[in-house]
Amino acid sequence: MNPALPLTENTGEDAPPGEAAATLVAIARGAIAVPLGKHHAADESAPWLRRQGASFITLNLDKKLRGCIGSLQAHRPLIDDVKANAAAAAFKDPRFKPLTVAEFDQIEVEISLLSTLSKLSFTDEASALAQLKPHVHGVIFHYGHHRSTYLPQVWKNFTDPGIFLATLKQKAGLPPNFWDASVTIQTYTVTKLREPPRL
Repeated sequence: MNPALPLTENTGEDAPPGEAAATLVAIARGAIAVPLGKHHAADESAPWLRRQGASFITLNLDKKLRGCIGSLQAHRPLIDDVKANAAAAAFKDPRFKPLTVAEFDQIEVEISLLSTLSKLSFTDEASALAQLKPHVHGVIFHYGHHRSTYLPQVWKNFTDPGIFLATLKQKAGLPPNFWDASVTIQTYTVTKLREPPRL
């Protein structure tokens, strides 16, 4: 099950998806706009923005990845997490040059709100793979100082969980066939909030 959207403090109900998407995307764009000397209005008054939350911000340009940075665990108010990760995705993703003013109006912003992490219990790699749910689980691979993660969206690039995990190991700086008894794997799910179509 996907994590609930941020809860409002006064009613205890989930924030409507449309409201959450519009609010959080505007906040993300505003955080990117400031270093570029631009202004993008955002309503920061919703009480649920002050609840702790973990987010990943993904920027796409011409349907290609332009930056992606996020938090795996909630450790600060959601509004602060979104702002920090949006700015980092735009300007500090080491795979890309910093976003330019010309690109600002062309990027598409996607926000993934993460659930709490769940640690898998397994005896070997085969039993770990059997528990992974394609297109549902985000996965964190951890061994010693090696760690990497894929959001659930990355499953669209793979048809086999074994290949998914092999490339995750490579992302962590390990051989694709690596395995050790001390490996840990955690999973999470996300609620995806996409930017409304821009006119």
